[in-house]
Amino acid sequence: MAGRIRDEDVRAVRDASPIADVIGEYLQLRTAGGGNLKGLCPFHDERSPSFNVTPARGMYYCFGCGEGGDVITFITKVEGLSFNEAVERLAKRARIELRFVEGGYYNKRVEGGSERARLLEANQAAAQYYREQLGSPGARVGRELLAGRGFDQGAAERFRLGYAPEGWDHLVRHLHGRGFSDKELMSAGLASQGQRGLIDRFRHRLIWPIADVGGEIIGFGGRRLSEDKESPKYLNTPETPLYKKSSVLYGLDLARREIATTQRAVVVEGYTDVMACHLAGEGTAIATCGTSFGEEHIKILRRLTGDRNQFLGAKIVFTFDGDSAGQKAALRAFAEDQRWVTQTYVAVQPDGLDPCDLRMARGDAAVRDLVGSGVLLFEFVIRARLAEHDLDTPEGQVRALRAAAPVVAGIRDDALRQGYGRQLSGWLGLEESLVRAEIRRAAPRREQAAAGGARAPQPAPAPRIPQEAVPVAEQVRQREALKVALQHPKAAAAAGFDELELEEFTVTRYAAIARAVAAAGGCAGPVGEDAFRAAVLEHAADDLERRLINELTVERLQAKLNPKQPTAVEPHYVATVISGVRKDSTLRKIKQMKADLMRLAANGETDSVSALSAKLQTYQAYADQLKTRYGV
Repeated sequence: MAGRIRDEDVRAVRDASPIADVIGEYLQLRTAGGGNLKGLCPFHDERSPSFNVTPARGMYYCFGCGEGGDVITFITKVEGLSFNEAVERLAKRARIELRFVEGGYYNKRVEGGSERARLLEANQAAAQYYREQLGSPGARVGRELLAGRGFDQGAAERFRLGYAPEGWDHLVRHLHGRGFSDKELMSAGLASQGQRGLIDRFRHRLIWPIADVGGEIIGFGGRRLSEDKESPKYLNTPETPLYKKSSVLYGLDLARREIATTQRAVVVEGYTDVMACHLAGEGTAIATCGTSFGEEHIKILRRLTGDRNQFLGAKIVFTFDGDSAGQKAALRAFAEDQRWVTQTYVAVQPDGLDPCDLRMARGDAAVRDLVGSGVLLFEFVIRARLAEHDLDTPEGQVRALRAAAPVVAGIRDDALRQGYGRQLSGWLGLEESLVRAEIRRAAPRREQAAAGGARAPQPAPAPRIPQEAVPVAEQVRQREALKVALQHPKAAAAAGFDELELEEFTVTRYAAIARAVAAAGGCAGPVGEDAFRAAVLEHAADDLERRLINELTVERLQAKLNPKQPTAVEPHYVATVISGVRKDSTLRKIKQMKADLMRLAANGETDSVSALSAKLQTYQAYADQLKTRYGV
């Protein structure tokens, strides 16, 4: 292992990685007021956004599932990385050279870099090698194939295309010379075990690098150039620590910004279709890699589009082939579609041409017209069922109704289901009551098909620290005081937060956070705000307390903020909040003293009554002073 990354380098990486920019590469963020941003949480399924980002404090928190932290925490969780791996990834993004405590500058070729970093470096080296080979004599058939599909050298460079030579181990020998081990080449999916050692996985193929949303190359797709029919026409990287085909979308690194901006994505079926669409001006085109479009792909697009409302949200266009395979792909998409909220369309060229063939035959404008001609997915699937029957005969109409009714019954939105029921009646020329009755009969089959025999597991709700019976107003004031302390520690210190006693926080979970603040040196400590919050997190007793700290750090204050300075807070508001906690504590003490006075008077303890009465007057005067000065 390379050891622990130096603390100052971790801070430099964090400072050079704006949290809104980094998270914005994974999901669509919208303004939420008060300088905050909001989007759909990448860690659990949700229809309305509860994932909050506070750029001014470099923090995020999801009020739905409780996940939260800083930019490094986000990368570790969303990519499944270790702390060091996340820092290395962000350091590469920010072009920062890392140093380790055990000595030496971080060098990406040094033995001991993280496994993920080494596999990414191997893929990058392989991609560079393949690109260089595309100009070799052996790649002539590949260059001719590209030219025949309407792709020139500029297109090949734009999409970083390459060529895998025909021999058995050209890439293996090249990467061995670059210092990569057999284990690393196998783990990256670049090589496989042969009878006499490692052999290249891709041989005599056109190569498409496949990148993740951040642009890191995680795998490859290769198109066969030989006449060997026993070899698959297309071959992809196998499942690796980097490459999970169920959550990979080819072209996403190129399309993500336009998808987020236009609220639209075009899903095509192959690498050349993605290229054709982008070159024709449809820059949101993406494709799956060796698998059908599924639930994980849906989650990725929902996050990027910030998809919220079925009728006002993003538009997704599938461009399937017009053959039976394309029809089946549309039906699979229909089965998945109702797991998200969006406008989903299917665009099929009447003569069956895919976007690449269409661009060659009729030009860029024809591709754009194809994408714009899509019909709603529900309608496409229903009409596909009707097309299988002769609607000119009563027998054909009845068979078509029985084939299409389960599709309509499968629409979960009641209003849409009724609307398509009326349309189906018109398309068939049958009485609406007859059609509705058949849809009702198909409903049980719909429910079984949709549920697959069992309901999908739902994420467990985030556990909560117990909260006792404390008046709601007091709970609110204690929570607001902690928010001020975490979000504006210097202002809180000036207003006397550090002078509050732990027992003044009568809600157990809030007292725990106040204890962590005190253990971190209090709000008046000499360190900066980020270091202070990090210290508070370090002094939290468990994950529940850390989760609450993150939540309070990003939750909006109840104060009306200045739109010109959304991250600032009025000192008077801070003083009012903290004084409110102090007054609640004072009133509790006054109440207890009054009860003690009654007991002492009943027992005839005159001296004690006099002393306690004087103390009571002092506390009452203090409470009145707080009310007069701060209105609490």
